[in-house]
Amino acid sequence: MKKITEQTHQTYPARVIQFGEGNFMRGFFNWQLQQMNKQGLFNGSAVVVQPIDHGLKELLAQQGNLYTVILEGLVDGALSQTFEVVSTIDQVLNPYQQWEDYLALAEDEQLEIIVSNTTEAGIAFHPEDSLHDTPPHSFPAKLTALLYRRFQRQKPGFLIIPCELIDRNGEKLKEIVLQYAALWSLESDFVNWLEKENTFCCSLVDRIVPGYPRDKVAQYQEILGYEDAVMVTAEPFMLWVIEGSGVAEKLPLQEAGLNVIVTEDMTPYREQKVHLLNGPHTAMVPLGLLAGLETVEEVMNDRDFAAFLDGLFQEELIPMLDLPKAQLTAYAEQIKERFRNPYVKHQLQSIALNSVSKFRARLQPVLTRYVQQNQQVPKRITAALAGLLTFYLTRPFQDDELVTTIFQQVKQLPAEEQIATLLKNEQLWHADLSFMTETINEMCTCLKQDGPRQLLASIDTPEPSLK
Repeated sequence: MKKITEQTHQTYPARVIQFGEGNFMRGFFNWQLQQMNKQGLFNGSAVVVQPIDHGLKELLAQQGNLYTVILEGLVDGALSQTFEVVSTIDQVLNPYQQWEDYLALAEDEQLEIIVSNTTEAGIAFHPEDSLHDTPPHSFPAKLTALLYRRFQRQKPGFLIIPCELIDRNGEKLKEIVLQYAALWSLESDFVNWLEKENTFCCSLVDRIVPGYPRDKVAQYQEILGYEDAVMVTAEPFMLWVIEGSGVAEKLPLQEAGLNVIVTEDMTPYREQKVHLLNGPHTAMVPLGLLAGLETVEEVMNDRDFAAFLDGLFQEELIPMLDLPKAQLTAYAEQIKERFRNPYVKHQLQSIALNSVSKFRARLQPVLTRYVQQNQQVPKRITAALAGLLTFYLTRPFQDDELVTTIFQQVKQLPAEEQIATLLKNEQLWHADLSFMTETINEMCTCLKQDGPRQLLASIDTPEPSLK
């Protein structure tokens, strides 16, 4: 079979430093560079830096840093599948073996953008890191060393856009860089340069990237006609919200027709994603598992659960968010189509990990707003919480040590005391939810005696009032 290096492709000069060569960045950011390049809008590629010692440098090098992005899913209700060779990786550096080559990137003025995705744990401060380490352990420490070299060479600063899935990621990254500047006793002129010459943007990314299709490699290589050891599958949908100035001038993503929003305040968009995409995931999981369902697609193709989610979107989530209703409704329809993607087998059991913190972040803020506004509990979010508590009290689950310990202790109590004890535990919810005790108890009883479908069927009854 042919090699991917035999495929026709164009090369572009390096204009971006990219931390992270994993599936997500290649299926999200490098793919976007490709779309801009095809339209003659950017004409640039990325120097990719491995965040860890063992990465994809060698595999990518064997393929001339080429790989295939396979977009597959539903688009306007119809199945869609496209294949594209992406050529926007200039080279991959391993800073654990090429530290001086990495620092030398600071001297190239054509490199004026830094993008990263080093996982949520990547943006962290490690006080043991030193400027003299080759390299330091953490990503922010490596970045600080690069920025300091840039400052020493009297070069202009960078546009820095982290993609890690933490709130206010750009602000957090900048905060840690400043911590390293203080820890390493770097001069005040560097801190002034850091503040004035560099822009740290907060951003929000949204695209499901399953990655390397291990069970379909032979099938896809037959279609492609060449070998590719690092092909990436992703859904067609993508969204990138970037908060910061100077983005459009340096990265003409919107001009390329990509679903990118540059804004002065990303908060409403973060709430849109957290509550409309992640929230329904969290709501469906315990009830779906209790009903014997296994994947998100099965939930969406189940009449009872599809109706439950429709009501959750339209009656409880969308009315509580501060964006135009038409925009939120359109986004919700996109999400439902994405949930039905037959190419993505998203296991409910995998989403169930750490469900307590997920409920607290994704659904509890909406629950609180709903109660304050309507003086009654939102019945579908309440049913989701009843499902979570029932699941954790009756099935094996995975959560952090504190949550696990609390539930183990509560299981030793008489059954009639368990729900009340859990709801008033502020370590779990960072609030007292005991006002919901009666309603949750009734729902948990229904779940245990009649099952989740009977609970869903009862949801159309009037909502319990808190007055």
